[in-house]
Amino acid sequence: MTENILIALAGFALVSSITPGPNNLMLMASGANYGFRNTIPHMLGVGIGFVVMVALVGIGLVRVFDAWPVAHHILTWVSVAYLLWLAWRIAHSAAPGSADGTGRPMRFIEAAAFQWVNPKAWTMALNAITLYAPERNLASVLLVAAIFGAINLPSVSSWTLMGQQMRRVLSNPRRLQLFNWTMALLLVGSLAPVLMQ
Repeated sequence: MTENILIALAGFALVSSITPGPNNLMLMASGANYGFRNTIPHMLGVGIGFVVMVALVGIGLVRVFDAWPVAHHILTWVSVAYLLWLAWRIAHSAAPGSADGTGRPMRFIEAAAFQWVNPKAWTMALNAITLYAPERNLASVLLVAAIFGAINLPSVSSWTLMGQQMRRVLSNPRRLQLFNWTMALLLVGSLAPVLMQ
């Protein structure tokens, strides 16, 4: 991979990792509701889970869609259903220490597994492999995954930090509820590109 292609890949990884999407919206909501430290497992699950996804897509998982196109449609509808459920959970999150007490940040394994039903993650992984590792040899696939890993984790962490910084403003239960509903609606809105295909 040439230096110019590496720079282009890093730019693609940064733009696709730091722009709004399901992961970033959920991390912002988690940072606001549970704080940065409690959201670390969620952030690590996103970062590591996505790197694993890129590597597996690159070394052959993409061929499943070539062989069985219906698998892509099934994945899309499972993704939509799961994101709607997550939006409902975010909308109904209670502040930490509230009487409800049912809310909690997403765990590492949940966040890592979420990558497999996240439409933006699939789009990012498929585009990264197609554009930057078209020959799909192991070295180039692992390089693409490593660059995404180096860029993705700091990018998603910035969304958690933004959410945490909003905690002071969101100390009022009404404002927190409004924020959670807004994040839930934005998460549902992030499905628009998927549903318009």
